Amino acid sequence: MHPDVAKLVEAGRINSAVGERLSGIAPGKYRLHRGYGGGVVKEWDLFNGKVVIDFEKAAGKEMGLKLALEKTEALEDDDLRAQKVSQIDELKALAVDNPVELICRTLQSREGKMTLDQMDVELMGSIVEEPIYKKWWEKTKKALRESKRVSVPTKRTDYLILRDESSSPGEAMVEDLEQARSPKARVKALEAIQREAPLIAAGDGLLAQVYGIVNDSILKLVKLSPAQSLELAALRDEIVDETKSEDVVGEDAPSIAEVLQVAESTLSDDLGQVAAARLKRILEAFPAAFNNDWVGHILKVFDRISSRGVSEIAKLLVEKEETKRFYEHIRVALSRHALGADALAWISRERKKASEPVFDGSVGSVILTVLEQDSLDDGPRKAGRLANLLLDDKELVADLLSTMEMNDVRNFGRKLLASPAFPDLDRKSLMARVIKAVPETQDMVTGNTSSKQDDTLLVSWESLDRRKAEYEDLVNKRIPENIKEIAVARSYGDLRENFEYKAAKQMQQVLNRRKVELQKDLERARPTDFKGADPSSVNIGTKFMLDVAGRGDKEYRMLGAWDASPDEQILSYLSVMGQALLGKATGDSAEIPDPDTEELMTVTIKEITAIA
Repeated sequence: MHPDVAKLVEAGRINSAVGERLSGIAPGKYRLHRGYGGGVVKEWDLFNGKVVIDFEKAAGKEMGLKLALEKTEALEDDDLRAQKVSQIDELKALAVDNPVELICRTLQSREGKMTLDQMDVELMGSIVEEPIYKKWWEKTKKALRESKRVSVPTKRTDYLILRDESSSPGEAMVEDLEQARSPKARVKALEAIQREAPLIAAGDGLLAQVYGIVNDSILKLVKLSPAQSLELAALRDEIVDETKSEDVVGEDAPSIAEVLQVAESTLSDDLGQVAAARLKRILEAFPAAFNNDWVGHILKVFDRISSRGVSEIAKLLVEKEETKRFYEHIRVALSRHALGADALAWISRERKKASEPVFDGSVGSVILTVLEQDSLDDGPRKAGRLANLLLDDKELVADLLSTMEMNDVRNFGRKLLASPAFPDLDRKSLMARVIKAVPETQDMVTGNTSSKQDDTLLVSWESLDRRKAEYEDLVNKRIPENIKEIAVARSYGDLRENFEYKAAKQMQQVLNRRKVELQKDLERARPTDFKGADPSSVNIGTKFMLDVAGRGDKEYRMLGAWDASPDEQILSYLSVMGQALLGKATGDSAEIPDPDTEELMTVTIKEITAIA
């Protein structure tokens, strides 16, 4: 009991129970207020019944003693909420140097458990600055899981739990597995155990405990969440193989084959959710699950499974000498345009190896159909890998066309030109490959663009590559970086006075304006090597000698819209000087602006030759 209070008790002015309560609000004691947070009592006036408390959110708050006792509660000196008042600098340093210890202290203040939302309220703003809190927490969460000192939930509504310090790392991982509530969380917990399988195997009885939890989960999830049930079974079997613990897993343990039998009707969707690393083991269980009909079941999955799954199915069918049925299935699916994007990508990649017997012109038509449908569907794109393969594999288009009749080639070209699946730049690039492989298709492009001839920009291949590079840099690097800058600047608050935000938004306008300009230019561009220019007059692709009065002769070249280089005497045909000279014959004169003074001067064309 505080000495000042003891005197009042001795004098009979208050009883011992009230004295004990009053002592809890003496100077130097810590109190917690629901609205103001933790605080330390700075001074009190027992005679007038007042107290002054420095709260976290209200320094120097004066309260009546009775009100203070009713509205606040005592805090121990080692409670984090008390330390935020007396040791805030130390806690901020701890957040940087040892965030795991900070979280453990925070949990100790709350009887060892808190939700993620409660943790945010306790730390964000006061100990960790709000703009960096999210990034800080992601890093801290990873460190917590590695330390095994805290059980970290996957849902915000679940609890962070401080573990008993006597628990071993292996016991902590098993505890995480047992406490995981969602199917995906249980898979993640078992993945962590699989990575540390030797450590778990070394613990007395831990493997048996793991297998018991997993087997029970597999049975519970087999109908509710077949994908996770399959993953748990595959992970369990990986641990069994690695630790040689077949005798521990249990005689009644559900097998992958048994799960496949239960999930038969939804296998295409279920296997699409399984991690690629475990697909091979699951697919290898099809013969055991479906006996003589396993090939039919696995081919149903082939059309819609992921890229990794397609490759694994193909390898398995080749290994089991079931290629005849495999190739027949692909031919029928191609004729119906029923193959998925990943299956088509596998056929294209393996066209000179495993898929050679089924690679023909029909593949190209189906690819365009799938890409077009994907571009028109709502939701995220599903055929991105296939589109990238068609663009990145420089020989794929030529290989597709090599097996087609001319009529089929033209149909492919028309379908490509009309496809909404590609930006104009990519469509032109692909059409250029069609023309290169089959020159007879050149008239398709010429006929398609004749109505826009006046709007065409003639450019060199080199200048076109430069513009493409600028466009790609703009779209893939500068605009995304600007978006991040805007997001960061917005986090600084008060957009009306936020210079960084205004500057970033202005730059966004500049970048988007340039993007539109480049798109229009690239759509109009028609590349050429300038061969075959007519030297009877100044044309694109000619070089000519100009007699400039009083200055002697100078040689110039007339090239494309983006090729101008004054230092090298290269003119763009769209420049003022280029337009003044275009069409002039040897001996003709023209007025052009002086490069130094901008005054008009007369020049005479002396000689014209073709550049190449």
